[in-house]
Amino acid sequence: MNVGIYVYDEVEVLDFAGPYEVFTTAARVKARHAERPNTPKLFDVLLIAEQEGFARARANFNIQPHFTIQKHPDIDVLIVPGGVHTHELEKPNVIEWIAKISQQTKLTASVCTGAFLLAKAGVLQSQSCTTHWEDIPDLRAMFPALDVKEETPWVDNGRIVTSAGISAGIEMALHLVTKLADKELAVKTARQMEYTWNNAHLSK
Repeated sequence: MNVGIYVYDEVEVLDFAGPYEVFTTAARVKARHAERPNTPKLFDVLLIAEQEGFARARANFNIQPHFTIQKHPDIDVLIVPGGVHTHELEKPNVIEWIAKISQQTKLTASVCTGAFLLAKAGVLQSQSCTTHWEDIPDLRAMFPALDVKEETPWVDNGRIVTSAGISAGIEMALHLVTKLADKELAVKTARQMEYTWNNAHLSK
């Protein structure tokens, strides 16, 4: 499965790097325990940006994306992280791309204020969702049809999953591993990362 993570200037580093680490670690753990050699990787993780060249995440953290929104492999899982998202809301090509790709994915997810981009693209319309606690009032004000939940690491609507802020993206990504593979792999992934998965009991 190809996991595409959209990155942009002023994206929150852990918003994209947390899920990146979860999915790449899960693929590595799965390969280590594969019954047959040369088994294809479970996940390939792709960083996708609006255009070629470096994207500059928060605190001048430079990212070299693998692909652009104009040209990339098919995406099975799309993750839209948060950060300083307001300028992305004003880019019709980005919003149209998110809307189009989300129609083709098995899962589309957001971390933190990435929920604003999903809502702008019409991926979130009246579903329950969440975002960073600090941005909940703004999300409710901008998109009043949404049922925005508080005090939860993620909200799962089947094909659409949203998470709260920053480190909650790791919690959600482990939940996504459970959905896309199984709970055992998610637990092993958290163990490999030496990450205390606080909400493992919520994943089915």
